[in-house]
Amino acid sequence: MSKCPCDSGREFDACCGPYLARTEPAPTPEALMRSRYTAFAKQDVNYLGETLLPGTQDDFDVAQVTEWASKSIWTGLEVRSTADGQTPDEAYVEFVAKFTMDGKDLIHHETGRFKQQDGRWWYVDGVMGQRPRTVIKVGRNDPCICGSGKKFKKCCGA
Repeated sequence: MSKCPCDSGREFDACCGPYLARTEPAPTPEALMRSRYTAFAKQDVNYLGETLLPGTQDDFDVAQVTEWASKSIWTGLEVRSTADGQTPDEAYVEFVAKFTMDGKDLIHHETGRFKQQDGRWWYVDGVMGQRPRTVIKVGRNDPCICGSGKKFKKCCGA
């Protein structure tokens, strides 16, 4: 038995193996993201295309992804965070994938967006780095965001 490339610490057959064998779908966004990393490591480019949300696969360039996967040595995965989306069928996974290409150690830091449709999770898209945060602007005379009942300027804004 061999350890799974996704760095879960589990054996491949008890981790991403069933997903890449197409015997069962990944049950969570994180499991899907880990299995997609493993697909890169094992050069299973078809799996990468098959796990894209239906309707978003038009720009999937099999040749380009095959070249990237084959020229890279995938050396580690760090899942930084998982978060629910705006709806129950949406989620985010922030991760850092480590790989070596042309003798250089590189990283791919992304926050991937996942959607659940027809009872399974799909990869939609991602943004490099962390997902943008929502910033709430509070005016000096607005009620304080801590809930004290005081004006912001006399409370947390002092």
